[in-house]
Amino acid sequence: MSGCLISLEGGEGAGKSSVLEAVEGWLRERGIEVERCREPGGTPVGERIRAILLDPDLGGMDAHTELLLMFASRAQLMRERVLPALAQGRWVLCDRFTDASFAYQGGGRGIDPARIAELERWVVGRRPDLTLLLDVPVELGLARARQREAQPDRIEGESAAFFERVRACYRRRAEAEPERFRLIDARAPLATVQAEARAALEDLWRRRR
Repeated sequence: MSGCLISLEGGEGAGKSSVLEAVEGWLRERGIEVERCREPGGTPVGERIRAILLDPDLGGMDAHTELLLMFASRAQLMRERVLPALAQGRWVLCDRFTDASFAYQGGGRGIDPARIAELERWVVGRRPDLTLLLDVPVELGLARARQREAQPDRIEGESAAFFERVRACYRRRAEAEPERFRLIDARAPLATVQAEARAALEDLWRRRR
C-alpha cells in the first residue's frame, strides 16, 4: 500500500497533540510505518524558521514575510521528510499543513488566498489524503491555551478577532472539501474526539485497501 498524508488542523487549544498520539497509535497497531512531523518545523532548517516565526519579540513581522517563512519551512519538510516517506510507503502524520497557511495567513492576516494557492502548487504540489479539523470555539480554545502556556508565542498573542477569522476560514475549507476533511467537535471529551479521529482513519483505510 502506498503512503498517505494525514494532517491535523485546528486553532489554539484545539487539543491536536492528544489526538496525534491516538492517531499514531492506531496506525502503528495496524503495522503502518509512520513519519510524524510538525509545521512550521520538522527539520533542522524548519525548526530554526519556527523559532523566528513564534518569537514574541518579532511583533512587527509583515504578513507576507510570515507567509513566505511558513512555505520555506514547508519546502524543506516536503523534500527532506514527506516526499521520501510517501515514496517508501510510510504514512505521514503532520501537525498542521498547508490549510494552516490559508487559515492563519489568509483568513487571519487577510492575504489573498490565490497567492497562497500559487505557493501551494509550487512548493507542495499536493493536498493531504485526510485532514482532521479539530474545531473549538475561540474563547474556549484560548482559555485552554492560556492554561498550557505561561507566555504566549507571537501568534498565540493575537486578538480573539484574529482567531475568529482563522476558525471561520478553516470551517469554509472543510465545507468546500468534505471528501478530504473530517470536522470534529473538539469541545467533546477527549475520548470522543479520539474515537471520531479513529473512525475517519477507518474510512480512509477501507478506501485504500
